[in-house]
Amino acid sequence: MKKIQRALAAAALCAQCSAPALADTQVQLYGIVDAGVLTQSKSRAGGSLTRVETSGLRQSVWGLRGTEDLGNGLKAFFNLESHFDTDTGALHGTGDSAGSGTILFRRQANLGLSGDWGSVTIGRQYGPALLAHLNTEPRAFKEQFSNLYAWAYNQLEALAGPDAVNSNNDVGIFFKNAIQYRNTIGPVSFGVLYSPGEQPGHGSRNSAYAVGAAYDGPVVLSASYQAMKDQASGNRNIEQAGLGGAVPLGAFTLKLNWLQGKNSNADGLRTSKVDAIGAGVDWKWNPQNTVTLAYYDNKDKLHSEDHTRNLVLSNDYALSKRTTLYVQAAYVDAKSQASLKTSIVADGSFAPGGKTTFVNVGINQTF
Repeated sequence: MKKIQRALAAAALCAQCSAPALADTQVQLYGIVDAGVLTQSKSRAGGSLTRVETSGLRQSVWGLRGTEDLGNGLKAFFNLESHFDTDTGALHGTGDSAGSGTILFRRQANLGLSGDWGSVTIGRQYGPALLAHLNTEPRAFKEQFSNLYAWAYNQLEALAGPDAVNSNNDVGIFFKNAIQYRNTIGPVSFGVLYSPGEQPGHGSRNSAYAVGAAYDGPVVLSASYQAMKDQASGNRNIEQAGLGGAVPLGAFTLKLNWLQGKNSNADGLRTSKVDAIGAGVDWKWNPQNTVTLAYYDNKDKLHSEDHTRNLVLSNDYALSKRTTLYVQAAYVDAKSQASLKTSIVADGSFAPGGKTTFVNVGINQTF
């Protein structure tokens, strides 16, 4: 009994010692859980397909983030964010170069400092180019049926070849070994990111850089550019640029966004040039419901048969501040060689050389 009493006293003393330190750092557990059912009229393998679908509206994630007030307007912060599939419970795969496997904190693993001067973040993180277009992409880069995947898949060709690799780039969305500066000045927010190549004796080989900016005034404007250099040759094997705009008109918001992805091999030979154009309108027809109608025309200019035209209609119903019930339908008209690079479908499962209809019903909850 005396041993137990001494142990309890020691534990209480430790708690008293650590309490002030814990109080100084605010740590939050957060996440998104998203699941539903997806039915499509045709698949690449032939025939219709119905499946339980993870992350129809937003990616299922969980994470930890924390801040500490250092005084004089300076704060320290960290972000750890993991991506998982709700249908199986497994960690979501990564788009890093071959051999990376799955990563626990695939989306974010970083820390930094912030103040009136902006913020500096070091580690694995979201790139500023994609972030710039969140309010001008017709479906705000929703996980299904948006140009999120035309963006992401345009990184894969240069990552997949034996001589064309940039190991700092995960589908042009997440960058590892990265340093980013962000700031907001009046209505303009922007970010600049650089990821050193870390190749001994080879300067900027394998490096990546990205910039993105958005103007949030009476209208919304966005612009971005990012590039990755080949690990073997130092050539820019991936380049991506974008422009966008959004105009609010009462209950309606009109959106137009253009993205271009260019891939080259290790010798500098251009292998693809995809223009992805999206136009859409949001209609908040009552406080709980928002309808979105969007059209996407995505084409590889070097391969005319790699081309899809896509029409999407969706409604998001807010059951509460944290829970959304959604239904979304997409019509994909794909030419004979339509590939992942021109896809708005998360797994590229539309039927090339034909027309495929998708219907996805699901529920999304944040915490």
